[in-house]
Amino acid sequence: MKRFMLKGKIHGGHITRTRLDYDGSITVDLKVLNAAGIAPFEMVHVLNLNNGERAETYAIAGKPGSGAMELNGPAARLGEIGDEIVVLAYALFEEGESSSPRVARLGAKNRVKTVKVHSA
Repeated sequence: MKRFMLKGKIHGGHITRTRLDYDGSITVDLKVLNAAGIAPFEMVHVLNLNNGERAETYAIAGKPGSGAMELNGPAARLGEIGDEIVVLAYALFEEGESSSPRVARLGAKNRVKTVKVHSA
C-alpha cells in the first residue's frame, strides 16, 4: 500500500503580493522552496491562517532572497497582503517508508529562520 505523506512545509510565511491577472500558482522565494525541499512546479497546498481558506496549486520559484510569497490567478482571491500562510507539499511513499519531512520556519521578511527534518 502507498500513502500520501508530508514531504515539505513552509511555516510562518506572509503574503507579499496578489496578482489576479496571472495564470495561477504561488510564487515563493527560491531559497525558501529549497529550504523546505519543494521543487518549482511541484503541487502544493496553501493554507491561509487569517481566513481559513485553502488552495491547491503549484509552486513557482521567485527571485532568491526576495522573500516573495505571492498568490497568483484565482488563488489571489484567497488572501490579502500580510496574511500568514502555510505551504505544504506531499509525496507518495511505500508503506513503512519514512517521509522525513523538511519544515522551514520563516521569520521577518519571509527569511528562513530554521529548518528541521522530522523523522518518523
